[in-house]
Amino acid sequence: MMDELRELYQQVILDHQKAPRNFRKMENATAAVEGFNPLCGDHYTIYLLVEDNIVKDVSFEGTGCAISKASASMMTAALKGKTRAEAESLFEKFHDLVTGKLEVEQAAGELGKLAVFAGVRDFPVRVKCAILPWHSMHSALEGDKTVVSTE
Repeated sequence: MMDELRELYQQVILDHQKAPRNFRKMENATAAVEGFNPLCGDHYTIYLLVEDNIVKDVSFEGTGCAISKASASMMTAALKGKTRAEAESLFEKFHDLVTGKLEVEQAAGELGKLAVFAGVRDFPVRVKCAILPWHSMHSALEGDKTVVSTE
């Protein structure tokens, strides 16, 4: 299973690196938070449009490595239409997946396509790349406007 997942991981990362989803500035965002990873230079702004406790839209802009861009891209696709509680739950599960607290088999059922990021746990320095957009989104949901740093 891990070999298939690694191959899929590489394909997914490259796909989202070349054609990131929801890569744009959102003018009507209800929240925007900047995230920065000084170690590798990832620097993104995550935009959220939350109405009636539902994530109506989510987008991002900025620059970074393939892992962080793919993570941000897949995150934005996964969060649209979710409630705040569902978005928080996804954040927790994704965090547990990439840090090794959630088993890959369990993650596949709970996270769907996001489970391809399980491979990141084998490279601790890359975990920060994958999780940066998620921490930024989490801060935006919480209404915290301070810059998120992975340090």
